Amino acid sequence: MTRVTTTRAVLALGAFGVAALGGVAVWLVRGGDPTTEATDASLSGYAPTAPTGSMLRYETEYPTIPYTTGKRTERVAELIGRIDRGETELEYDGERGYLESLLAALEIDPSSQTLVYSQTSLQGKLIGPKTPRAIYFNDDVYVGYVQDGPIEIASLDSNLGPVFYLLEQSAPKPKLTAELGRCMSCHDSYSLTGGGVPRFIVGSGYTGTTGMLVSHEGWILVSDRTPLKSRWGGWYVTGMHGSQVHLGNIVIKTIYDFDKLDELRIGNRDTLEGLVDTKPYLTDKSDIVALLVLQHQADVQNLITRVSYDARSAVEKREEPLEETVERLLRMMLFVDAVEYTEPISGDAKFAEQFGSRAVRDSQGRSLRDFDLQRRLFRYPLSYVIYSPAFDALPSDVRSMFYARLNEVLTGADSSESFRHLSAADRNSILEILRDTKPDAIPGAAN
Repeated sequence: MTRVTTTRAVLALGAFGVAALGGVAVWLVRGGDPTTEATDASLSGYAPTAPTGSMLRYETEYPTIPYTTGKRTERVAELIGRIDRGETELEYDGERGYLESLLAALEIDPSSQTLVYSQTSLQGKLIGPKTPRAIYFNDDVYVGYVQDGPIEIASLDSNLGPVFYLLEQSAPKPKLTAELGRCMSCHDSYSLTGGGVPRFIVGSGYTGTTGMLVSHEGWILVSDRTPLKSRWGGWYVTGMHGSQVHLGNIVIKTIYDFDKLDELRIGNRDTLEGLVDTKPYLTDKSDIVALLVLQHQADVQNLITRVSYDARSAVEKREEPLEETVERLLRMMLFVDAVEYTEPISGDAKFAEQFGSRAVRDSQGRSLRDFDLQRRLFRYPLSYVIYSPAFDALPSDVRSMFYARLNEVLTGADSSESFRHLSAADRNSILEILRDTKPDAIPGAAN
């Protein structure tokens, strides 16, 4: 009874009830600790923020991180340089503007498409169940496409963390503009985690017919630990998952829908036919495996950014010791407490193929990108993000600290309950893969 009463109140408040959360939600849905409710995200309009180029509040906490003035070396900055030098040209087509040309230039495969219809974006008024926002991604760049709006881009810089851009679709020539003020209204996570850092955001919430979130209590921040039944509210989902349920594809029409969610669940679909017109998009899917990878990758990248900021900072008082942040990163990359699947999951073969094409493989052909999808996401449960430039850019003492703990776990020196999900075979396989593919991580491995 309490839940229905609360939901009724939120729906009655309408836009005011949502706006009361404060701030502005940006193009990736919120992410972080799955047990924490978002308390600072509005779903429409633009929040007043410091203009681009002004010092952001976490730059005071981390004065050695020149986020607004430092040189960007990430993939989008490189693309801008190529465009300025005349080496690359983005082509415009009448249907989707610069989207396809941009994805090709950034080496992002269309099969990575996921569709989100909650109005958690700077362009919320253009987004809803009939006009979802498409997200395409590779290992370090996320592109958000909104019909009749600019293209939103988030890119991971090895030194600065996530950085954000807009590409206007109405411009006669493509112009990628850095967005530091409006995007930081949410992507600066100062108020959520202490010692703010920019971050990517992934989450789940009950969504109504207009695309607005309709329940405060139903909004969660998702991670590998979040049960599938609580994921993907406000997202479309294709792919097979058996009797396991999720919140994807559900549109809340009345308050009474909360009492019959099981009747509204729509799953195990090859395409989105009958749910939404996908002709404006590049595929007819919003792939479940892509969604799983997107969330995991973003979470690990966020913690890498946090560790990097802490390690490079001259600030004396941190919210937690550096060792504790490194331990959090280790546990996330080893999938500690990750939900186990009760039935196999399968998605778009094209996504799996292109994702695996970027694998670093050992002498036996094994890779940390190899999917399991029977009871967990990956066959060898150590995150492939360990190969990323952002991880390699961590200060050497931080990497040494991480590797020391990783070896304690993989060799069995640390056999604590936290790592009980790693079998002896898992630990040995990961050690062997790392010896061949990342020898600096393993003491005594040949270089």
